[in-house]
Amino acid sequence: MNRQKYIFGIFGLALLALATGCKDDPDVIWKPTPYNFVVPPGFPTKMNIPDDNPLTVEGVELGRHLFYDGRLSGRTEPDSLMSCATCHRQSRAFDIGTDHPKYTDPDGRPWGLTGKKTPHATLPLFNLIWNNEGYLWNGLINVNNPNLGNATYGVPATPEYHLKNIESLAWMGIAAPHEMNGHPDKTVALLKTIPMYPPMFEAAFGTPDITYDRISKAIAQFVRTIISYNSKAHQVFRGETSFSTDERLGYILFTTEEGADCFHCHGSQGVPLFTTHLFYNNAKDTLFTGPNADPRDRYAVTKDPMDLGAYKASTLINIEHQGPYMHDGRFRTLDDVLQFYNSGLKYSVYAHPLMHKVFPPYSSGMNLNPIQLGRLKSFLLTLTDQTLLTEPKYSNPRPNDPYFINVEP
Repeated sequence: MNRQKYIFGIFGLALLALATGCKDDPDVIWKPTPYNFVVPPGFPTKMNIPDDNPLTVEGVELGRHLFYDGRLSGRTEPDSLMSCATCHRQSRAFDIGTDHPKYTDPDGRPWGLTGKKTPHATLPLFNLIWNNEGYLWNGLINVNNPNLGNATYGVPATPEYHLKNIESLAWMGIAAPHEMNGHPDKTVALLKTIPMYPPMFEAAFGTPDITYDRISKAIAQFVRTIISYNSKAHQVFRGETSFSTDERLGYILFTTEEGADCFHCHGSQGVPLFTTHLFYNNAKDTLFTGPNADPRDRYAVTKDPMDLGAYKASTLINIEHQGPYMHDGRFRTLDDVLQFYNSGLKYSVYAHPLMHKVFPPYSSGMNLNPIQLGRLKSFLLTLTDQTLLTEPKYSNPRPNDPYFINVEP
């Protein structure tokens, strides 16, 4: 019996030594858990996931924490806390919404820690994994940006890579003076002092090192998982329910040139995303040069004169919650937007050819009667996805932590 105990004891010590040696062995392969991203029925299979930043369970969870952490600015003072979630609120489809308790200006444009307002209104942060046409209102951040050479992967905050992908949205939000007005070194230094983060970075990236690159990549991973696919309209397309009469007639208006003619920019190839991700001058104004020029329109990126006054056609999914509307937040309500497209279009040589309703015989818009406008709105409201607005895996992971921002009703 004693001999057996001795043998098992030696065997146990050997196993312990082996386990300890493996922990310190540099040849041990780090294997994060692949994130099981399921493409919803009917959605595109081409996704924007860089080879050097695959989705992992650990990376997404780290990104979720960073997305809500107000210390990304590199500061801890209560009046200097700002996170991605300060402006991109889950209850408002990760947009700012018209009921933000702090940003109450009519155009809805927020301001950063310097007090400087953002150049344009915010855009929602969901379904970006299917956007391969560029980010921001003018598409400045674009993997195909011809002005940035052939660089595709690398540290997002270095010049040869820093305007390429969602990773760039993350670091720009930290550095921009109209947002967090932070500095990479301060943000990294602060996160290193927060006990929970080194282990989370190690789980996500293999070592506890915290870098600006890893911060950007983790946030980008989380943002890529934020998807919206369960509105009533999507359920209808999947055969799970049916439109009401008004909703069905509104959809017919939406998808026909003789009706509202919305589908060229927000349907067709964009269904079920309800955007083409492309850029259009939608006839809001008539002059786009000289003192009326916007240094951040699509022309600023392409230098094509026909892109003067052109901006991204953002998704109509959850449009009910995306106000204020347009790149400059000029419309507060969805009814304002419908009235604009119905009778407020302004012709110019820069109006996009797909804006058929600004050209003869229409000249100023859809010219729908009140009943038709009501039906069109009824359809647009079927694009609201309550699942996105309440899904726990997208929510603040530490709602009782004073450093974590949660600007919700």
